[in-house]
Formats: sequence, C-alpha cells, structure tokens
Amino acid sequence: MIHYKKDVDNIVTLTLDMKGRLENVINHEIREAFIPVLRHLQEEKKKGQLKGVILTSGKRTFLAGGDLEYLFHAQDAEEVFRFAEAMKSFLRDLERPGVPVVAALNGSAIGAGFEVALACHHRIAINNDKIQLGLPEVEIGLIPGGGGIIRLMWLLGIERAFPILTSAERYSPEVAHKVGIIDDLAEDEKSLLAKAKQWLLENSAHRRPWDTAGARIPGGSAKNMKTAAMIRDMAASLTAKTHNNYPALHAVLNVMADGSKVDFETACKIEGRYYTDLVLSKECKNMIKAFWFDRNEIWEGGNRPSGFGKFRPQKLGVIGAGVMGSRIAYTALLHGMQVVIKDVSKPIADRGRELVEQKIDEATASGHIPVGKKVDFLKRLRTTDTSKDFETCDLVIEAVFENKMVKEKVTREAEQFLDEYAIFATNTISIPITELGKSATRPDNYVGLHFFHPADEVPLVEIVRGAATSDETIARAFDFVRSISKIPIVVKDDWGFYAARVRNTYILEGITMLQEGYSPALIENLGLQSGMPKGALAWADDLGLDMVMKYEQQAAEHYGPKYIQHPAVLVLEKMIKELGRSGARRSAGFYDYTTEEKSLWTGLKEHFPPQALPSSKAAVKERFLFAQVIEAIWCMQEKVIRSEAAANLGSIYGWGFPAFKGGVLRFAQDYGPKAFLERCQNFQKRFGQRFRVPKHFHRLVKL
Repeated sequence: MIHYKKDVDNIVTLTLDMKGRLENVINHEIREAFIPVLRHLQEEKKKGQLKGVILTSGKRTFLAGGDLEYLFHAQDAEEVFRFAEAMKSFLRDLERPGVPVVAALNGSAIGAGFEVALACHHRIAINNDKIQLGLPEVEIGLIPGGGGIIRLMWLLGIERAFPILTSAERYSPEVAHKVGIIDDLAEDEKSLLAKAKQWLLENSAHRRPWDTAGARIPGGSAKNMKTAAMIRDMAASLTAKTHNNYPALHAVLNVMADGSKVDFETACKIEGRYYTDLVLSKECKNMIKAFWFDRNEIWEGGNRPSGFGKFRPQKLGVIGAGVMGSRIAYTALLHGMQVVIKDVSKPIADRGRELVEQKIDEATASGHIPVGKKVDFLKRLRTTDTSKDFETCDLVIEAVFENKMVKEKVTREAEQFLDEYAIFATNTISIPITELGKSATRPDNYVGLHFFHPADEVPLVEIVRGAATSDETIARAFDFVRSISKIPIVVKDDWGFYAARVRNTYILEGITMLQEGYSPALIENLGLQSGMPKGALAWADDLGLDMVMKYEQQAAEHYGPKYIQHPAVLVLEKMIKELGRSGARRSAGFYDYTTEEKSLWTGLKEHFPPQALPSSKAAVKERFLFAQVIEAIWCMQEKVIRSEAAANLGSIYGWGFPAFKGGVLRFAQDYGPKAFLERCQNFQKRFGQRFRVPKHFHRLVKL
C-alpha cells in the first residue's frame, strides 16, 4: 500500500498504491498503514539518517477524497467527531516527522486527498489539464474535516482562502498555482520527482507557520477590527446570496473567524465540531445523494441503452452561429474535438467564430484555460456556409431559432452529406422531436439534444427520444454528452420534455399567487428564499409569457378532456392580450424595463390588487416546491423520465431546484413521505387538483 524507498541523500520517497483499487482513497486502511511508516521516519530522523520525504502516488490519481458512503449513512455525532479527529491526528503526524515533506502530485487530489497535500510543507504538481486539485466539499454540503480550512487560512489568509473554500472549484495545476494552493509546476513525472528532491536539498525548515512562534495569519485574524469587519461583510453577502439555505458556506466562514483567534489545535477542534454538525444535517445527506450517488449512477450509464459500443466523436458540426450554437461549439473545442460552424453566409458563420474567441479569451483571463491554448483551439474550428463541410462529422447539431420549417430545411440540407453512422440532433426547446424527425431522411438517427443556456456552463443536456429514434442513437448521444463532461438525462418526447415542463409549474404558481392577492415583491422574495434561482414572475418575463402559455396549451392538448385549466392562464391572457405585456423581449411584462435596472411594474397593483392573506411565508415557499415535485412525479408516472437519479439531477441543473433539497424526488423523502402526502392533500383542498399526488408516488416511497 505504501512503498518506501530511500536514496543516497537520505531522502525517502513514499509511493501510495492501494491494492485492488483504481485510485488511492482516504479511509481507515491508509491511515493505519501510515502509522508504522511515520514512526519509522521519526526514528530515522533521530538517527540523523533522514533529510526529507517525498509523498507521491503509484496510480493515475494522487489521492481521492473521503468515504462518502460512510458519511451518507453516519448518524452518531460522537463517532463522526472521532473519525475527523483521527484524520487530523494522521495529518499532524505527517507534517511533523522532523524533516520537510513534499507532496509530488502526479494526479488529481480532491477534498480529503488535497488535505493530505496541504499537510505537506511544499506542493508540486504535473502541469496537466486533466489533473484536478482543490477542496470542493461545499458542493456536497460539507467542509474539510482534517484541518484543511485552518491550514489554508494560515497559508493564504481569510480573504484569499474564503473563495477557494466556498466556490467548489476544481482547479487545474496551472490555476491552482496562480491562486496559491500549490507551490510549483513540473512538466512530467521525472521532473516532478527531480524538483521535489531539489527543494528538499535546498530547504531544511520543517516547522509549519502555525507551529512557529510569532507567526501570523496573512491579513490578520478576526481579533483585528478590519478583518472582523470584512468577515461581517462576507457573512451578509452570503446570507443575501443563499438565504441561509446552505449551512456549509457559513460554516467555512465561522470556522475561520473563530479558528483565527485561537491556537492551531483548538482551531482544528472547532473545525471538527462544524464538520460533525454538517455530516448529520439533512442538507449534507441530500447533496451527497444528488451529487455523488445520483451523479455516479448516471455517469456510469444507468440511463444508457446497453449493447452498443462506446461512441467516440471526433468532429462536430453546428448549424447556427448564434449564442447557443457558438457556445456548443466552444464546449466541444474545450474537449478536444474539431468543430464546423455553418450559417446562411460565411460572414454570419464567422460571427460564431468571434463569439468562440471571446469565450476563449474570457476563460484564459480567468485562468480556466492555460495561456497559449487559443491557437490550438482555433485551428480545430472552421466556419462555412455550405453543408458539404459536414461530410466527415460524427454528429451535427442544429441550433437555429424555434421555427419548424427552418429546422426541417437545415436538417435536409445537412443530412445529404452525412454518412450512415452520423447522428443529427436538434436543440429545440418546444417543438416535438417526432414531428421534426418525420422530415429527416434517417429518423432513426435523429434525436433531440436540449442544451440549457448558457450551454458551456450548465452541466446538463436532455437527450430527447423521438418515436423513431433508435436505441443506438440514444446510446451515441449519451456518449457524446459525457464526452463534453455534461450529465445526460434521457427524456420522452412530450410537451416541455422534462425540465421546461416542471419548471413551468413554479412559474404558474407564482402567477396564480399574484391573482390571489399576494404582493409581487413577496412572491419574488419567497421564491428566492425557497431556494429557486429566480423569482417566478422574473422567470416568466425572461422566458416570455407566450412561451409559458404555450407549454400550458400543450398540456391541454396532451390531457384532452382530463385537462383542468391552471388558474394562472387567466392572468397570462390578460397580460398578453389585454395589457400587451408579454415579457422581457418586448420590454414589458411583470417587470418594467424602461429604466437601467428592471423593477416590478407598478401597474400590477392596479390590475391585481394586493390583499392581506392568511398563509404563512413557509406555506408559500412550500407551494412553490410542492408544485414542482408533484409534476416531476407525474413525469415519472408517464415515463417522461424513467430514473430517479435523472429526475433529481435534472431538476437541480435543468432549472435550479434547490440543491440543498437533493432534487425533486429526494425532496419528498427528506420531507417525510407521509407528511408530504398529508401536505399535498391539504393543498389540494385549498388550491385545487394540481396538488393531487400521482399514484406513482406510493411506488417511489413504498408507502
């Protein structure tokens, strides 16, 4: 598990190589394996036979994070605290063998794995973009539990450490070096070990800053008035941004604020207490379920048709040089593909190239793309006005505007140049795939690939299966989406697909509240406080009230005589037909756009007078969330989406359902199935049949 090798300069190289695993992971096995090794190192130091230690890995990764299976099921606070204390004890022994220790990072080190690197005196990484480094624990509602917050605070100061610990960012080595979490870069493994040894030969200091008398945290501790004021501002900003829905973010700040005032050992105990509290929290359990278990289920092919070999697309064609098309092209370039952008003329297609260049420049400036990569990216990008240039493409995606005739035309033009194995995909948001596929020469190779705006940032793609789409095409589309590092969810070709359909219930519920007499500001604020990314009325404006209405009309067609009109329809009709306010594109909707900063339209008070209403704020927030959850269950019952994992992640990434709830279906489990059912029955009596729970709910929760 740990290979020990000493050279003639008394430098020991410890190589981590856990048997029977693809990667090294932090668990009780590796901690126990280190105990005799660290004792031996201390003995060697006493004998004067140890100059320094290099810690590296015999696998492709350096060291992965902790045991999330254990953390998900953990219920005993004392046990969790002991678990964290054991990790800290191990890391304290690692950083105090009496000689300096270098972490030679030949692969990724994330979470607890990177905490091990932080316990080393110096960190060097191979400059490979595939390597990821960082402490993204807040992504699963957690914080580092091995002293990582305290070490990073001592190394960088509170102001610099805070965004690193709260962004959930995974850094490439080059960016990690820029932000200061590693100390040096190496070209390859040979130079990595050579640099590590050279540093040890030139540096004999082995005391960490927090163990050195007179050392201070960069920028000062929370005892300093200026630093304390900065911490208060950070806390206020966090509350405004998250409405206190994500306790891990506040825990990071609290640990640094309290930990900066005391000695290192006490600070680590403070971190351990917050860590224990978070492990046992509902938010953490929900987020581990979504971002670990659900994500892995999808990533490992849980929704992919079986029996087909892996599709490895090399060249992508994109029709449409607008924002959506250019961002899809940019995403493919990021993942090493060749890309052809086509539009009606070469100058228009070249605008797409300019948009791609702009994205590359922005990513380079922010450190997400290494300097000097732009030339390589643009070499793989071609613009054209002829479909003939799609001849060698493995996949073509059309991203033209929502017009059935235009989409059918560009499909026919492109298909005549594609070989029999190539896939053609449409990025439509509202036109049935089956209808569009009828005009395709090979409808079995025709599929919907619904990217969300902005396409390069949202980590989700809906794969929409038309009536004629083959299983092999779905499998290939799935592989393509994974190849660009996005999460693929397979959905049925039904009205609104999955994400837009369920999102619409949130928007409609907010519009209904307006009709009931809730003030527009209250509706918007409570929507945000519930954890949604936008207020319902703002989202209606951004989408367009006509589109909100279109989805509801499609629901009416879908259900026929069984359809019960949503009360929001009357408001939509009044806004669109009577008042001529159809949303942001017309600069007039629920919001007013005549000033530099949009604001709620004052005319809403006249047409929808506010009234004093008995419902509590908590009940309003629940209405927003319950409406979405119920619609997602209907989607499961109607086989619009077949996987609970896809339903949960699709809700979080597709339209911003609160991540701290773990997704729409996890919400019902978290709430308590019986309590959820009772609450729905209460809402149904008060507000109507839209809160009726589908029969499939009982199967989901096994009531």
